[in-house]
Amino acid sequence: VQLQAYGGGLVQAGGSLRLSCVATGRTVRTYAIGWFRQAPGKEREFVAAINWSSGSTYYAADVVKGRFTIFRDNAKNTTFLQMNSLEPEDTAVYYCAAGDRGSSWSSMYDFWGQGTQVTVSS
Repeated sequence: VQLQAYGGGLVQAGGSLRLSCVATGRTVRTYAIGWFRQAPGKEREFVAAINWSSGSTYYAADVVKGRFTIFRDNAKNTTFLQMNSLEPEDTAVYYCAAGDRGSSWSSMYDFWGQGTQVTVSS
């Protein structure tokens, strides 16, 4: 499975961004997709995940705080992370990853995209 993340950029606090993760590969439809982020000097942290088959979603409540939504377009093999009410603390490189099922543990994911930078200015 190959993953390509898009959609990062510079946005003012309170703004919105939509990240996309395009998955390609023969068995892509069997995988869950997770979003993680890593800020400078900090460890990578879980943001959200979605199971491909059931559509079940998982969020890091303390990170998302009701502001982010993960959803997918099966026809396009694309998973999205809609981020609203962005805060400077959301500044990080955002990565998408594919694994057998949605999980907050990064070790559960077998494939990773290259990351996309999100910068939120105050």
